[in-house]
Amino acid sequence: MPQHEKLIIVGAGPAGYTAALYASRANLSPLLIEGLQPGGQLTITTDVENYPGFPEGVMGPELMEKFKAQAERFGTHFVTTEVTRVDFSKRPFQVWCDDTAYTADAVIVATGASAKWLGIPSEKAYMGKGVSACATCDGFFFRGVEVAVVGGGDTAVEEATFLTKYATKVHLVHRRAELRASKVMQERARKNPKIEFVWNAVVDEVLGDGKAVTGLRLKNAQDGKKWVLPVQGFFLAIGHEPNTRVFRGSLAMNEVGYLKVGSPSTRTSVDGVFAAGDVADPTYRQAVTAAGSGCAAAIDAERWLGDHGVH
Repeated sequence: MPQHEKLIIVGAGPAGYTAALYASRANLSPLLIEGLQPGGQLTITTDVENYPGFPEGVMGPELMEKFKAQAERFGTHFVTTEVTRVDFSKRPFQVWCDDTAYTADAVIVATGASAKWLGIPSEKAYMGKGVSACATCDGFFFRGVEVAVVGGGDTAVEEATFLTKYATKVHLVHRRAELRASKVMQERARKNPKIEFVWNAVVDEVLGDGKAVTGLRLKNAQDGKKWVLPVQGFFLAIGHEPNTRVFRGSLAMNEVGYLKVGSPSTRTSVDGVFAAGDVADPTYRQAVTAAGSGCAAAIDAERWLGDHGVH
């Protein structure tokens, strides 16, 4: 027989851990399925300086350990494995982690979103040493230096514009000769004297001295010619991918794969299944907004369970 839980939370970032904290304080004894990267994107973020309550800043992994310890203290139990299949067509809901099956009266999905990478080893090697996928998280560390942003959509232009608050110059590298971003965003970027466009170029390699980024080797997308752009920071803005593959066909999503929720609640298209954090948030994608929606999802789930006679 599958193990039965009142509430299963899938995903262990700020949203999942906060949902677990609130649900366990409501005596729901939730099971949190952490996935293979407990702590989510914050475990690959070194310094977090914009999370309230930490005036000196905090390391991403340390912050997530504190979140987990707090949820554990109130009775959350954890399994560090990945959900491989779900059946939300009937209640109790069914969730599988390979061959292990669980049933649940309610489910909170908090599987997050992953930044898209170029797929070159050097970008991972310098992650947190000058390479970042979040300008609003890390822009502050690049005061008074030149940086590059790769991408051509609204996100790339927005991040480049944001970075001009700190950097002396922002090189916006795009593989085509024109941006995909909205006209308004493009106009704003063109008028900004600190933004310089690098057209028809792709990043061939992230260069560094082992400790920090020193530049990018770029390649012309038309003639293949290579050159070095000296920068101290490199921001990827080629999009995020919500981690929702396992829920395809079970929950309503937008065209990119973000879960649709019945705002202002965290309800998904299936009654009794809720979503929190970046998995349902293409707009803000911050640790603090994820935590807030984790709290909301736990309250929504607790009320829903109460209405269905589960206490």
